[in-house]
Amino acid sequence: MDDNRTEKEYIEKLVRLNRVAKVVKGGRRFSFSALVVVGDQKGRVGFGFGKANDVSEAIKKSLEKAKKNVIMVNLQKNTIPHMIIGKYKSARVILKPAAPGTGVIAGGPVRAVMDAVGVKDILSKSLGSDNSMNILKAVFNGFGRLMNAKKIAQNRNKTVQEIWG
Repeated sequence: MDDNRTEKEYIEKLVRLNRVAKVVKGGRRFSFSALVVVGDQKGRVGFGFGKANDVSEAIKKSLEKAKKNVIMVNLQKNTIPHMIIGKYKSARVILKPAAPGTGVIAGGPVRAVMDAVGVKDILSKSLGSDNSMNILKAVFNGFGRLMNAKKIAQNRNKTVQEIWG
């Protein structure tokens, strides 16, 4: 993350807040875990996971981790450049570009990521695991494999028109 960026530039989405009980001699001891997505709605997005004995501390830790793990996503207008399937363990997420005006057709963790990254039109389907963490990692895996037509053309020493025909 750039040091000159202010905290207000990122929007923050809480994906999951979980209470965990540890049984000890005197009873149960509760702690909390938080899964958060941050983004600037201009193509930068990151996620973080934090655990603490207090809800606010868990969210604070996860936000700090999310801001450290921000990546840049190749966007084309208000959608992604091409269809991609992101995979992580047993979670599969299909991401398809959509026509303007379609909106974000996504559920749960995928919707939070799309809102944070600034995608306005996309079709998605989550297959396999329903674990929020694994779905998020599958989306980020898909983002990492998105290609940019200009870069591919440059690598092949051709123009974009020569590649597309």
